Amino acid sequence: MDFILLVMNSFGLLLDPLNLTYVVLGFVIGTIFAAIPGLTATLAMALLLPLTYTLNVETALMACASIYMAGMCGGSITATTINIPGAPSSMMTALDGYPMQQQGKGALALGHAAIGSMFGGAVGALLLIAVAPFVAELSLLVKTTGKFSLLAFALIVVVIAQRGRIPQAGLAACIGLMLATVGLDAMEPVTRFTFGNANLTAGIDLMPVIIGTFAIAEILVQARTPSDTTAATAAAGKHKLRRRDFIPPWSDIRRIGFRCYFKSCMIGYFVGTLPGAGGSMGSFLAYTEAVRTSPEPETFGKGNPQGIAASESANNAVCGGAMVPMLTFGIPGDPITAIMLGVLVINGIQPGPQLMSDQAGLIAPMLAALLFSAVVLIPLTLYAIGPYFIRIVSIRKDVLYAVIALLAVVGSYVATYSTFQMFMALAMGVLAFLLRRNGFPVITMLLGYILGPNLEEFLRRSLSLSNGNPLTFLTNPDSLFFVLLTLVFVYFLVIRKPADKSATPDGA
Repeated sequence: MDFILLVMNSFGLLLDPLNLTYVVLGFVIGTIFAAIPGLTATLAMALLLPLTYTLNVETALMACASIYMAGMCGGSITATTINIPGAPSSMMTALDGYPMQQQGKGALALGHAAIGSMFGGAVGALLLIAVAPFVAELSLLVKTTGKFSLLAFALIVVVIAQRGRIPQAGLAACIGLMLATVGLDAMEPVTRFTFGNANLTAGIDLMPVIIGTFAIAEILVQARTPSDTTAATAAAGKHKLRRRDFIPPWSDIRRIGFRCYFKSCMIGYFVGTLPGAGGSMGSFLAYTEAVRTSPEPETFGKGNPQGIAASESANNAVCGGAMVPMLTFGIPGDPITAIMLGVLVINGIQPGPQLMSDQAGLIAPMLAALLFSAVVLIPLTLYAIGPYFIRIVSIRKDVLYAVIALLAVVGSYVATYSTFQMFMALAMGVLAFLLRRNGFPVITMLLGYILGPNLEEFLRRSLSLSNGNPLTFLTNPDSLFFVLLTLVFVYFLVIRKPADKSATPDGA
């Protein structure tokens, strides 16, 4: 209850013009990046991360929260208008959003997407505010061996969640773990894998890894992709939207039903708590459930607003869910929370069980900004600049990516004031580009790098306490729980699915 009151009091920080400016600016930037196909809110946060050095920690975290929420709802813009999801989490939105656009109801589809996003974001944020302190208390029961098993569970789930690319995901995670071992040993004052280079004594900084993995690699990917803006430009000039067209009638909202909104929010929230699941999985499951329970399943994919509502409610509820393991265990739930974890670490905040009690005053404003972004900024932004959303896609890609390249290189230098680390960002970008080109998911590499130090530390401490006996991970109840949970996930995501498919008759 004290934490909830602290969050409520934190809304007063939004009355500060500086805080409000950064929150609103972060939301607009996140929306624009999420709406442009090829760009993501993850990229926006990676580029803006160096700016957090000049801000106090509360303002930086509030801006990150608004970018996160904007990134989830912004992808629905181009998913609806030109059938190109701006973010993976909006793929299901395109199934019904674009048919509505073709029927001349594009503005109405965007309005339904905004209402779903607002509802999902608000429920996810409220559940986060209510549940996170209790999860933090429960996490105190997890000892050293349990912490290693938990981190191993998170990494394994992230790998096996990459359906069809599990070997590549596993190898990418190993590369991340290897990069995390460069520099000083975690428990002894010796250097490792520096090859005599003094610049590597402190290891590879988190900032070059993030900027290289997302910004530099994305630029290289786009440089190889032929750009054709003809369709986007034609769409931008064809549809003249008015602000009142974005407001759905009450009859449509009643037809969708509160039950659909709430059920989709709960699906998205709990999917978000699973490491590596992300908004795309949440929106897919919620959309599937909406089709399953609808009295008119044949209307989905042809312009049914319920499909839009289910998808957008779920992927925005993921925001609140994904921050639960990030705050209480230091385990990112998706790429954006991985970067937010970097913001916390850079500012000297160590996520974990003690965070909610020792530094609750720093976390509460971020959660208040998350709720504010969902309830206020989503509908306000759509109403204020909705008619101009479709014009975002007509921005010239050569100019856009040239600016991004400049921001990435300058940002990586400003973050560390090290020319060596700036070149490391370029090297990480090339590495991530090569991995993506060959079908390796780079998010598993990043999570391997982030989780690697703690994974190694808890492993070595556990073995030290047990005199080198690995059975300690099976004899301690907290560790055994996560070992069994890992086996359950492996069974359902890896073993059972292929068995079901192999049993399916040909042509079915």
